[in-house]
Amino acid sequence: MTASRPPLPYDFLPPVPSFTVTSDDMADGGTLPDAQVADADNGLPGENTSPHLRWEGFPPETKSFAVTLYDPDAPTGSGFWHWVVFDIPADVTELPVAASSGEMKGLPEGALHARNDVGGLGYVGAFPPAGHGPHRYVFAVHALDVEKLGPPEGATPAFVGFNLGGHTLARGILMPTYEIPA
Repeated sequence: MTASRPPLPYDFLPPVPSFTVTSDDMADGGTLPDAQVADADNGLPGENTSPHLRWEGFPPETKSFAVTLYDPDAPTGSGFWHWVVFDIPADVTELPVAASSGEMKGLPEGALHARNDVGGLGYVGAFPPAGHGPHRYVFAVHALDVEKLGPPEGATPAFVGFNLGGHTLARGILMPTYEIPA
């Protein structure tokens, strides 16, 4: 990987206030745990499990949330969307481990998934190419000014992102990294 890195997905959008996002599973700037890495179906030792996330300090007028996970360092020319879930009710301020993987226990009622970039609904763990260097995994929680964002379940991440752009009141980010040695 070259010394220059692709921009983060929100660098060219209008600025919005930030709020705090934390996790019992990972830390901002730390290494993504194997539990959140792709599993044997993708040739990796991970568990392909969506992480625990908690958020606070968002605007009081928030009407719903969306959670996204994006790898800007994927060698695709367009990055890689690992997870997009939206229409999370405003009274939900935490997602438990595996809310968007396996049986999706803990996914809030009414929440919808966009397709990830492998074509499935739900979370797909990290799987950067071996020897490509550390990849940044941008977990973002978006506080929205609408209860329902509008796209149907299974929409593309780009379509959901387009809708997020006009409805985001604030955004919190947690960004661990992951690398597979050559």
